[in-house]
Amino acid sequence: MSTHLDFPFHVDARGRSATTTDADHVRDMIEQLLFTVPGERVNRPDFGSGVLQLVFAPGSQELAGAVEYSLQAALQRWLSDVIQIERVEVLAEEATLTITVDYALLPTGEPGTAVLERGTGR
Repeated sequence: MSTHLDFPFHVDARGRSATTTDADHVRDMIEQLLFTVPGERVNRPDFGSGVLQLVFAPGSQELAGAVEYSLQAALQRWLSDVIQIERVEVLAEEATLTITVDYALLPTGEPGTAVLERGTGR
C-alpha cells in the first residue's frame, strides 16, 4: 500500500501533510480530472474535461449522453493505467451537476464509485 498526499491538500492533526489510501487517491484523481478546465495546467494543457462549463448549459438527454461519452473518453485517456471504467452517469438538475463513475481498481479488481457534484455556487 502506498501513501499519497490527500486532495485537497491540508494539514492533519499531527501538523503534517495529510495522506490518504490508494483507493481514496484514485477517487481524488477522478475528481481532479473531471473538474479541471483544459488549459488550466501549465505542463498538461489538454488535461481535464471542461465539465464545469456544463453547469450553465441547458439540460437535455442528448447533452447528458454526449457528456457521458466525453467523460468516459477523458477517464480512459488519463486514468486507464489505474482503473477500468464500468459506468459514467451525468445528471444535470437545476444548477447542480452530479457525476457518478463506477470503476474497478486495476491492481486489485476492487470496485469503487465516485459521486461528484458541482453547482453554480462553487
